[in-house]
Amino acid sequence: MNVLVWYENKPLPEAVEAERRIYPNGIHGALGELFVTQPDFLVRTRVMQDTGQGLTDEDLDWTNVLVYFSHKHWRDIADDRVAAMQKRVLEGMGLLLLHSSHASKIFSRLMGTRTQCLRWREADEWQRVWTVNPAHPIAQGLEKEYFIIPKDETYGEYFEIPQPDEQVFLTTSQGGEVLRSGCCWYRGLGRIFYFSSGHETYPVYYQSEVRQILINAVRWVHTGNKRIGWPNWARESGFIE
Repeated sequence: MNVLVWYENKPLPEAVEAERRIYPNGIHGALGELFVTQPDFLVRTRVMQDTGQGLTDEDLDWTNVLVYFSHKHWRDIADDRVAAMQKRVLEGMGLLLLHSSHASKIFSRLMGTRTQCLRWREADEWQRVWTVNPAHPIAQGLEKEYFIIPKDETYGEYFEIPQPDEQVFLTTSQGGEVLRSGCCWYRGLGRIFYFSSGHETYPVYYQSEVRQILINAVRWVHTGNKRIGWPNWARESGFIE
């Protein structure tokens, strides 16, 4: 399975020191190090500063699963790269969107809503992540009905996303917010999973439950090889004998 981990890699000035301390190789480096522990994952990492913003046609054609983390510079992604990602998802590429990627162009394009819209605040508060669909493959390996992230950025409703095809997690915060935090959609031949946890100034991606979820999510959004011969436009067809 070919897994491409993409990171914006433009932390806010006030977050640079904390991010470098917690993720010395960047978030993409930490995620890449996690995924290479899986013997059937072939992993590449890319950042916005790379050729083609790290999202060249060559990279996307290679990719079975795209793991995507964007932040404040989501507007800077070129529209042709958004279209290329959308095309690949519709063809069957899996897409795992993390945390602030809720605001990304590709998520908004695929959802058809203003996915940028939610409540947020950064207050060093705990988050309780509830498993609301324990039979789902993404929830496998989690021992309890919830787990607590000691500190993370707080997100809350109303989150302007369409009704998930499948919801796996619901997060409540120390301050009382609630969020549909782990959601699945099907688009074309592709699968999408959004997971809200993981602000860049907290060590969330080193927490065992989160790591289990991310590995499970990559496996779930992976739909296999690119489909050959499926219609990609309206076409006239006779009966199949």
